[in-house]
Amino acid sequence: MLKVDNIDFSYRKTPVLAQISFGLEQGKHLAVMGESGSGKSTLLKAIYGLLDLVQGEITWNKKKVLGPSFNLIPGHENMKYVSQNFDLMPYTTVTENIGQFLSVYEQDTHQSRIDELLEVIEMTDYAKTKVKNLSGGQQQRVALARALAQEPELLLLDEPFSNIDQFKKNELRHRLFPYLKEKQITVITATHDPNDVLSFSDLVLVLKAGQKIALDQTLKLYHSPKEKYVASLFGKVNELPVKLLKNYTELDTKILVYPHEFELSSDNGIKAIVTRNFFKGGRFLIESQLLIGGPIWFYSKTEIREGAQVFLNVSLELIGKRLKDKKMLDDRDL
Repeated sequence: MLKVDNIDFSYRKTPVLAQISFGLEQGKHLAVMGESGSGKSTLLKAIYGLLDLVQGEITWNKKKVLGPSFNLIPGHENMKYVSQNFDLMPYTTVTENIGQFLSVYEQDTHQSRIDELLEVIEMTDYAKTKVKNLSGGQQQRVALARALAQEPELLLLDEPFSNIDQFKKNELRHRLFPYLKEKQITVITATHDPNDVLSFSDLVLVLKAGQKIALDQTLKLYHSPKEKYVASLFGKVNELPVKLLKNYTELDTKILVYPHEFELSSDNGIKAIVTRNFFKGGRFLIESQLLIGGPIWFYSKTEIREGAQVFLNVSLELIGKRLKDKKMLDDRDL
């Protein structure tokens, strides 16, 4: 089990992480989300043992993770960290890059292990290709396979699909994450892409300016976000006064509504004017403007003419749920 206990870290006296605490059980997948500069990469480096903490401690299976001041070669022996700098051997083949990290005492099983990993990253056809001749996305996949060579107990992934094209990215997610779950490898993925998170992670930790502002089960966090910043990491979201949705209420508060949670009506609801359409495949994301107020986003099965007036509704059930969630979260923070 990983335990991060009240850690702080600073670069040249500039705070980067502040009072971060959480635990992660073996075999679980934690996604770390946040805007650029929120501390995601720094947290992964701290967990791996690449940084000396200002305060607090990190333990893996009850053994303290020490920083570079205590280790000649920084980095925990039972973990693997895949950074955005791949650190591959450019003049050797894909097979040689992966095989370098396999045990010298088990050479008779090397090839079968390499073949298994090449299949996971969908690089079997490039086994004998030198790394310097691969694209950036292909090199990123080799870095992933190399990190998995010895089946680490904890795998730390920093934006693991950032250089990979969209088609291969989707395929790789559906191969890699179930593979890691099957092998009971604990995973922490730092990402800004909700597609890396929603279908695959068990938990989500949200960072903002180096501080933890949310930690919960993935589906629970998505359906009951603490604030707009958290919800916006998953895509467009609206923050609306309850009085706008229920004009007979006296509640002076706001709730979050995702675009897909609106229902279109022909003559009743919130009035808005369509300003732009964005084709999303099976539906359109519509940007519109409230008659009184700011922009509002919703989905439609069909394109809607710019300048058209629409009526939007949110179910009373959803409003009640969001208000209940908001009260529970507020009470928990007291």
